[in-house]
Amino acid sequence: MVEIDDTDRRILKALQKSGRISNADLSERVNLSPSACHRRVQRLEAEGIIARYVALLDPRKLDRPSTVFVEITLSGQSEEILDAFEREVARIPDLQECHLMAGTADYLLKLSARDTDDFARIHRRYLARLPGVAQMHSSFSLRTVWQTTALPV
Repeated sequence: MVEIDDTDRRILKALQKSGRISNADLSERVNLSPSACHRRVQRLEAEGIIARYVALLDPRKLDRPSTVFVEITLSGQSEEILDAFEREVARIPDLQECHLMAGTADYLLKLSARDTDDFARIHRRYLARLPGVAQMHSSFSLRTVWQTTALPV
């Protein structure tokens, strides 16, 4: 694990809230000179603590208001079955997240869809064709109560 100090933490917190903040504004917010702030951000990037910068899109404005969670249990746990599943699941364009789980399901998927008809299309075209699947349970999110991309630092 890489060592970070309180100044690094302030930088990371600020960048998680506003990734497009200018270096001048960031340096002011964290009480550093612009050059020192820039060096720290470059170091955090180089060390992989800052993995990437992204734009977070509003799914409702892109006609993708439905979030569906799919629990998948595979027919076995061999490396071949896991690899084949992971290779194919990564090809689903509507997939937002895929997690290998400990517990009752082997994988948990998070998908975005327009509506139930759109999810039926995703299911027929992609999910039903995934290799090694023994069971699948889908749940629609009714409402997002809390969501963040920020990690505690």
